[in-house]
Amino acid sequence: MDQTPPVVVNLSDVKRGDVGLVGGKNASLGEMISTLAPKGILVPPGFATTADAFREFVSSNNLNAEILLHLRALADNKLSLQNAGKRIRTLVLGGDWPEQTAAAIVTQYRALGAALNETDIPVAVRSSATAEDLPDASFAGQQETFLNVIGETALLEACKRCYASLFTDRAISYRQIQGFEHDQVALSVGVQQMVRADTGGSGVMFSIDTESGFPDAVLINAAWGLGENVVQGAVDPDEYQVFKPFLDNQTLTPILEKRLGAKEIKMIHDRDGTPRNVPTSKAERQSFVLSEAEILSLARQAVTIEDHYGQPMDMEWARDGVTGTLYIVQARPETVQSRADHGTLKSYTVKAPGRVLVNGLSVGSAAVTGRVSIIESADDIENFVDGSVLVTSTTDPDWVPIMKRAAAIVTDHGGRTSHAAIVSRELGLPAIVGCGDATHILHDKQDVTVSCAGGEEGVVTEGISDIAIVEEALGTLPKTRTKVMMNLANPSAALRWWQLPVEGVGLARMEFVVNGEVCIHPMALAHIERVSDANTRAEIKRLTAGYNSMPEYFVDRLSRGLSRIAAFCYPKPVIVRMSDFKTNEYAELLGGRDFEPHEENPMLGFRGASRYYSENYKDGFALECQAIARLRGQMGFDNVVVMIPFCRTPEEADRVLAVMAENGLTRGKDGLEVYVMCEIPANVVRAEEFASRFDGFSIGSNDLTQLTLGIDRDSDALAPLFREDDPAVLWMIETVIRKAHKAGSKVGFCGQAPSNDPAYAKHLVKFGIDSISVTPDSFVQVLRNVSKAENV
Repeated sequence: MDQTPPVVVNLSDVKRGDVGLVGGKNASLGEMISTLAPKGILVPPGFATTADAFREFVSSNNLNAEILLHLRALADNKLSLQNAGKRIRTLVLGGDWPEQTAAAIVTQYRALGAALNETDIPVAVRSSATAEDLPDASFAGQQETFLNVIGETALLEACKRCYASLFTDRAISYRQIQGFEHDQVALSVGVQQMVRADTGGSGVMFSIDTESGFPDAVLINAAWGLGENVVQGAVDPDEYQVFKPFLDNQTLTPILEKRLGAKEIKMIHDRDGTPRNVPTSKAERQSFVLSEAEILSLARQAVTIEDHYGQPMDMEWARDGVTGTLYIVQARPETVQSRADHGTLKSYTVKAPGRVLVNGLSVGSAAVTGRVSIIESADDIENFVDGSVLVTSTTDPDWVPIMKRAAAIVTDHGGRTSHAAIVSRELGLPAIVGCGDATHILHDKQDVTVSCAGGEEGVVTEGISDIAIVEEALGTLPKTRTKVMMNLANPSAALRWWQLPVEGVGLARMEFVVNGEVCIHPMALAHIERVSDANTRAEIKRLTAGYNSMPEYFVDRLSRGLSRIAAFCYPKPVIVRMSDFKTNEYAELLGGRDFEPHEENPMLGFRGASRYYSENYKDGFALECQAIARLRGQMGFDNVVVMIPFCRTPEEADRVLAVMAENGLTRGKDGLEVYVMCEIPANVVRAEEFASRFDGFSIGSNDLTQLTLGIDRDSDALAPLFREDDPAVLWMIETVIRKAHKAGSKVGFCGQAPSNDPAYAKHLVKFGIDSISVTPDSFVQVLRNVSKAENV
């Protein structure tokens, strides 16, 4: 019986344990074809050359000795990396195919075409190293891929070029970094039916949030045309984020984020079949690549693949422009967040930051300082100064040798799944990608601070700032009877706190989300005809382009922004306070000046509950209600509790609740709870009446203090008198807790006093407070203060 190892195998006969036979990439493709097709995972059919075929090619051309000779010369510094790589690649490209291997490749190619009723079928030819895509090391992009290869001669040449790419400068360097011996790594070549993504779209997705490690999110990037631009960071893609726990419910649409990318270019096939970049049309730039149904379909496929492999995954997908079919073209283990120490939380704070120079998408959560080193192309890599901030247009695997010597990386182009982002995470470097103009704004030898500590937006600021680093071992944190919750206002930073043992969100400030995510006054969207300034109207129309209506823009943007806050601790409660801007703050929103009165004292004026039923804001409040209704209903976040601020009388509460019901938010229906802020002495005096209308109270200590003591909290002259621990204020707090509990209502506290003063936490615990909600940076200290107070 013939025991000769096979030189070519069909991918349907390959399993994930066959890494030694066909490399990590092809083993994973075969695994999905053979086991996940019944679960709806479509992978283009194909075949693969084996590692034995590679070794036979090297042996039959007597290349082993010469390859090792050049590599030893490199190790001994007798040859540069560039010269060693070039000499080895020349040797490989000059080799001849063993007759048996060439015949086997051609036979499989013809069979693939016959199965699809085509001759000379276009195929994708991808390298797959035997040390690639392992759970503890990702060799993504180290070897070559060739797309739209047509014909037997072209296929054999492409396969040989894949072999040669095992010895590109980047591949040699990366193996050295990871500690792999060069002669222990072989190469398999995968050959698959070409997906016509050139006329469709493609991208990358992760089954874990790449920045925070939040395990319940799928991140998807998408661009028009072939996927190489997304992988290499040559294009700023669309970005979508989906909440995984709700994907089993087909009635929900749990898309947390849809960010429109610039997508200024796309890669297509030229007339001769070679890939080339062309500008996208205006319509393509203004449109999302994926529909919501396609986003959810891909997210479900990501979960299916992750469940099968039992670990977070990094995947590439493509949509055929002819059939519209979505394919998975690659899946490998995610190697950064899945290996991170989630038992420790490290946070960075930039003290007294300088002027913001450029901003983009943050990669990681760290902050560093350094001097700028601008490198325009890979040809100039030798000019890079070790330990500086690498600033460039985009990176590819050729840049890895200097990326590992950088303090941080800043690029003009790319998204969170670009090469620069992936390698930065793997190297543990902060990076800011997709800045647009970093190479134009920054200059060589400029002192800067690079910060990814503020959420999804990373910033480069002027000068060298002090950076405070705090590291917490989460396993040592105490457990408390009093619920310690979190105050949040920035959706982009919400997911990074998933590791903390929070009991929910005690205060999500809607007005901050409106300001950051919507930017437009809701009344201007409801009544654009009343916006007097032509330039303002034009800007509103520009921002809302692509939406069915201007009100829909508000509802969509607000509901998605709040969804990221609601997701990170689901199913624990998230209390969303309806908008509480004062009139002067509302007026600063785009279009706001036409709808806000001038007030001498906005702090005590037209704010909070009084706005919601007023004809001057009622239509704007309706949009707020519709956003909450969508968040709880269509998106599935039934953990969201609504809270009404600055409600002066029980009668006013009745009017607000009636308006809410008119707009789809009825207290008690579908489990909806409604709280009221306790920040006015009347809320304490008439607590029993408020308790009959609301499910709970949340004490706002700033307003309650200023109105109890008669002090303007913004007055510098009276600052020494503004004390939240004044006996009168403490009496108010103790009294409302006692009255609310007697009526069966819950009471929380949102303010910083418990973090600044352990004695204050002791007061609240003694009074029987149900929950305390603080900002993320003080959460750990408050938890410890509460624990001490409970154990006195």
